[in-house]
Formats: sequence, structure tokens, C-alpha cells
Amino acid sequence: MSAADRRVSVVVGGASGLGLATARRLAEDGDLVVIGDVDGDGAERAAKALGEDHEGWAVDVTDEAAVQGLFEGVAARHGALHGLVNCAGVSTLSPVVDHDAAEWRRVVDVCLTGSFLVLKHAGRHVADGGSLVTLASLNARQPGTGMAAYCAAKAGVVALTEVTALELGRRRVRVNAVAPGLVVTPLTAPAMDIPGVREEYVANTPLGRPGLPDEIAAACRFLLSDDAAWITGETMDINGGAHLQRYPDLMGLVTKAFA
Repeated sequence: MSAADRRVSVVVGGASGLGLATARRLAEDGDLVVIGDVDGDGAERAAKALGEDHEGWAVDVTDEAAVQGLFEGVAARHGALHGLVNCAGVSTLSPVVDHDAAEWRRVVDVCLTGSFLVLKHAGRHVADGGSLVTLASLNARQPGTGMAAYCAAKAGVVALTEVTALELGRRRVRVNAVAPGLVVTPLTAPAMDIPGVREEYVANTPLGRPGLPDEIAAACRFLLSDDAAWITGETMDINGGAHLQRYPDLMGLVTKAFA
């Protein structure tokens, strides 16, 4: 593949967890990968670990100027953007009646407003026929106690995905989401240390285990590929069947653990 034919893909939130697994998968398949992350040093280390031609950028998805600068920079350096995977996310745990408004805004700003800003500016620079993927969550469809901000934000990501797919379809740009269930990553690891949480998740997953980061990366890779050329506006559930059962009572488990 010549340099002119090489796909350019951006992975936001790619310094660790699902984003890093996705960046590795894309690089293995020959893409030139640009990793954007609020941890700029981590993004650069992760990019260089993929190979000298890959790039790392510091970007806070809640800062529109930073998001705009990332995608304008990619367009200026490489001429085109072909694929995007946005994995940036944070969570919190609080009952609705006690929820701190600033903490609510933090989660919604990263997970929903951040997804909007990334799609807005990626959509301006993606080549016709390109593909944009955002990470939603099992919690977009399945509520969990104490998770009002995260559930609301991820449900919003699903609707945002569908609207953006409608608007960019005329350019043959595909816009989809991947909704993972339990995958142990730096984001979810603290919850897994609470007694009973991991067991409750697994007991309510028909396939009987957490997912692997590489399994989410494979779904993202598929949606970016030509094999998914007639798929848009879709949210792909990758959760071992957990959406068929019930979500663990996180607030109850946390209250029990720290009572």
C-alpha cells in the first residue's frame, strides 16, 4: 500500500483501555493511527509503541478548540481522515437525589458533549465514504442504580449517532456506535474491586465472562472497514448477552461494602 493510499484513523481516548486496544488493531491492519487523549504524554508513548509513523496528541474532548485543532491538524498533515473511534469516557456513582450537579456535568460533558464535539469536527474533515465510531455502553439501554449521569449520557450518544448518520449519509459517511458490556479496563477496574460487583456482572451475562478489550477493538475495526459498507446509524451491542438480563445493583453493593 502506498503512502497516498494508506488509511488515516484517529482514536480519541486511545492512551489506555479500549482505545489503546483499538489503536493497536488499526495499526496492525496498516492504518496510520493518530491517538488523541487528555493524557498527552500517554498518547505519545502509545503512538510510538505502535511505530514511528504514528502520532499522539493531547486533547480534552470538553475543549472545543482542542478538538478542532486535533482534526484540523490531522487534515493538514495527512490530507484526509478516513476513520474515527472515540473512546473517551468517565463515570461516577451517586443516587439521583444526592447527585452533585458539578459531577453530573463532568460525566455528561465528557461522555455526551465530548462525543458531539468529536463528531462535529471529525465530520468536517472525514473523507467521503469514511466511517465514524463512538463508544456507547450497555448502560445506554440498561439502567444501573447510582449511574444516572453515565446512563443518560450514553443513551444520548446513541441518539447522537443516529442523527449524525442521517446528516452525513449523503456523503456516504457511516456513523455507528459500539456498546460494550463489562470489560475490565482502567475505567472499570475500581468498581471490580468492590466485593460482589464482578460476580454480579458475570452472573447476569449469559456467556458467563467479562469481555476483552480486543473483542471491542475487533468490532470497531469491522465498522471502520469496507465489510460494514452498508451499516450506518447502528449501535452494536457487544456484551455477552448481558442486555437480556438485569444490571447489578451497584449502589446496593457499594453501600454494603462501605457500611
